[in-house]
Amino acid sequence: MDIGDLLAQDGIVLMGGASSKRQALHVVAEAASQALGLPEAQILDSLLEREALGATGLGSGVAVPHARIEGLSKVVAVFVRLSTPIAYGSVDDRPVDLFLALFAPPRDGAAHLRALAAVSRAMRSPELREQLRQARTVDAVRALFVRDQQPATAA
Repeated sequence: MDIGDLLAQDGIVLMGGASSKRQALHVVAEAASQALGLPEAQILDSLLEREALGATGLGSGVAVPHARIEGLSKVVAVFVRLSTPIAYGSVDDRPVDLFLALFAPPRDGAAHLRALAAVSRAMRSPELREQLRQARTVDAVRALFVRDQQPATAA
């Protein structure tokens, strides 16, 4: 599954500001609302409901909040990089600054799980995490996700 293909066209926000987990999820919901054309409150409620089941912090400063949302026809991702990491309750207790949120139609369980697995695999890479933290533009971030999924080609 190609993360670059999952990223919403306007679904990358660099240097978002938040001082708490709830505020960070609000920034994610706002970005998703603008990218998906769905109500921000609906998205935030869905994220908070999922988060109540267990924190989605993977560790190493990364969180993958996710929710099922009415009105979607496929899995869509939104990337948010915070200007300052925040406490998130991650498995390693490290603060989080990189959010790769996934939104799926309510009845598309298999695609949702494949997307979660692909994102988890990609975000385990220390090199990718560092490049995402250093990227200066939205296009640079998108290129990292597309490149991360490209097979090596023979020279």
